[in-house]
Amino acid sequence: MNQPGTDDIETSGDTGQASRTFTWTSRDGLALSGREWRPEGEDTSRHPTVLCLSGLSRNTRDFNDISIFLQNLGYHVVALDYRGRGASAWDPEWHNYAIPIEGHDIDDAIEALGLNRFAILGTSRGGLHAMAMAHRYGPDRMVGVILNDVGPHLEMKAIHRIAASLGKKMQYPSFEALAEQLEHLLGPQFSSFAKQDWLKLSQQIASPCDAGCVIDYDPALAHTLIGQDDASPVPDIWHLFEALENIPLLIIHGEQSDLLSRETCDKMLATHPDAKLFTVKGQGHAPVLWDQETQQEIAAFLDRLSA
Repeated sequence: MNQPGTDDIETSGDTGQASRTFTWTSRDGLALSGREWRPEGEDTSRHPTVLCLSGLSRNTRDFNDISIFLQNLGYHVVALDYRGRGASAWDPEWHNYAIPIEGHDIDDAIEALGLNRFAILGTSRGGLHAMAMAHRYGPDRMVGVILNDVGPHLEMKAIHRIAASLGKKMQYPSFEALAEQLEHLLGPQFSSFAKQDWLKLSQQIASPCDAGCVIDYDPALAHTLIGQDDASPVPDIWHLFEALENIPLLIIHGEQSDLLSRETCDKMLATHPDAKLFTVKGQGHAPVLWDQETQQEIAAFLDRLSA
């Protein structure tokens, strides 16, 4: 397997902490990208590496805040861009935007980076990957899982909502214009957000371009949700969730989420022998992991894995 290449070093002005981007090549030749935050001059061997996997159309910037927080606590954090998202190359064949193919890409990144012991922080689709990975990595390697607002039962109303907007409008005249659109679409789920929060979210989702800003994913990703309507079967993947039985689990639930219900959370707690639920107030799908309380909850869970 090729060794990951280093592209650039980025330093946070708030903390002085540095992160770097790296690249690896998929089995079918795509250039894929990720970012890692490694504590400077610290021995990270006592902690598991934290592997961050994002939502369906999202990218590594979703993990900037939580990664810097964990980096300051001595954790090595890695976040990956799936193919067609963020800084990774777009796939000319949209059918490859699928969990099994992305799973190969994740496995190859793990191998290239030499991650022998890791915990997964998976938001939405990233949590689906975490459940699928339990069959490929035993509890000795995948030592903990954090599911950020996702579970083995997904509410179809949320999938309909996502399908209705995915790939439809990709370019905006400014980040402020995108922020207004996000507030219009997601305001009921994020009642705790102020204007600056919507602007920050827009800057995670999109990148600057000559005409303003453009959302960072291949619009062909929308093809993967075509045909999702009221006649579609409800996605139930309890068989994958059951494979997490021997892996400590933290469930983060957005209080106002339309994808993960409290009923599903309760069933997950009843089914898994070592699970804890943390509810983020005033947020929906998916919690943004910016607030101190959520970050401290994640750190406490990871510290337990390090003990």
